[in-house]
Amino acid sequence: MLFRKIGLEIENHLRSTSDKILVVEGARQVGKSYIIREIGRRLFPNFVELNFVKDDETQQLFKEIRSIEDFYLRLSMIANSQLGNRDNTLVFFDEIQHYPQFLTLLKFLREDGRFRYIASGSMLGIALRKTTSIPIGSILIKRMFQLDFEEFLIANGMGTEAIDHMKGCYYDKQSLPKDMHNLVMDHFRKYLLVGGMPDAVNEYLSSHNIVNVRAVHADIHRMYKDDASKYEQSRSRKLLVQRIYDMIPSQMENKKKRIVASAIRGQKGDRFSWYAEEFEYLISSGISLSVNAISNPVYPLCESVHKNLLKLYLNDVGILTWQLYDIDLMPVLNDQLSINLGAVYESAVAQELKAHGHNLFYYDNNRRGEVDYLIDDKMEASVLPVEVKSGKDYMSHRSLSRLVDVPDYGIKSAIVLHSDRDVKSDGKITYMPIYNVMFIGSSRRLDNKEKIIF
Repeated sequence: MLFRKIGLEIENHLRSTSDKILVVEGARQVGKSYIIREIGRRLFPNFVELNFVKDDETQQLFKEIRSIEDFYLRLSMIANSQLGNRDNTLVFFDEIQHYPQFLTLLKFLREDGRFRYIASGSMLGIALRKTTSIPIGSILIKRMFQLDFEEFLIANGMGTEAIDHMKGCYYDKQSLPKDMHNLVMDHFRKYLLVGGMPDAVNEYLSSHNIVNVRAVHADIHRMYKDDASKYEQSRSRKLLVQRIYDMIPSQMENKKKRIVASAIRGQKGDRFSWYAEEFEYLISSGISLSVNAISNPVYPLCESVHKNLLKLYLNDVGILTWQLYDIDLMPVLNDQLSINLGAVYESAVAQELKAHGHNLFYYDNNRRGEVDYLIDDKMEASVLPVEVKSGKDYMSHRSLSRLVDVPDYGIKSAIVLHSDRDVKSDGKITYMPIYNVMFIGSSRRLDNKEKIIF
């Protein structure tokens, strides 16, 4: 029974008077279907779930549907006793991207208004590109990720009062008491091992057996690779997608940590643009997180993207540590110096920032060097650099110092995340424990709102 913050947003929408259809997108295995099913069954006496992947594998009742009349007819064949009216009936389209014509049909179902609808999709970014008529104005798309660190803390029994206290310390730039810091860092290191995939978290909570948790990671990783074969027609392109996906952990050992086109096939002269479709698949499917280069960091960052310089991270840090360390816990739990530990910290930060709605960029300048992350600070209308340090020398950051000193960039502040307890500031730069990444960009208001737990 895991607490998911998105649950309140889903429930609020379904309780509202809005007639827009909520579409929850995200990578497979992040818990979309489960949370929609639980909320839908609780709020609506009549709950009908249509899984289009299963339908395609069995009766194919909905495969060729092109009109709402045909849809209602087929729906009544399988769910007549569960169909009432708009006030008491919710129809859930699971894996809607498998029958892309339903993305267009949503507009007409909304206009007809016979029932309430909700949908989920794990390859929605890809499906929308192939949809001839996107129902703009009729749908509301909400991105769902695996458990972020706050949700992991709650799953492990930490109360909201303690998290609110941590948030207050973040904004007041205060260090946590030593015992509390040690507890939170212990949870953070375990989060690096377990990650946020609900099945992995549930297995960890029930067994505390790393072998069992790693088996979950292996299954999800295998599923992600197999998915490429379903959405790419060319065998050669399927293999390239899988090849790039497999390269992500190893390329993070490189100094630049970015994908090099010539390494994909081992062919000199290969260009980044040749693999645009493969990169787009990995990013749109949600199984990889993209971080684009910026050499001129001016707010808003999206206006200065260098699309041919790209870093890719796995979408879940638990899957990464499985690939790097398998069942060996010591490199992470003991903060052992390792060529990969910095990459693990970076991956966790990318995962957390993305889950909190930040678009990710990094600074790459031939003269001034490289900084791990740049995000838009909308409250200050400025760029916020974020540097991640896994060792004790976290106050050594020549590239970051050079970056914040450039007057033309107008940078007002920067953050260095590290594993020690101390929070301190030096000019524009604030040093703080890495778990504070979960508060970056959040409102100072403490969250005393009602929470939904499953």
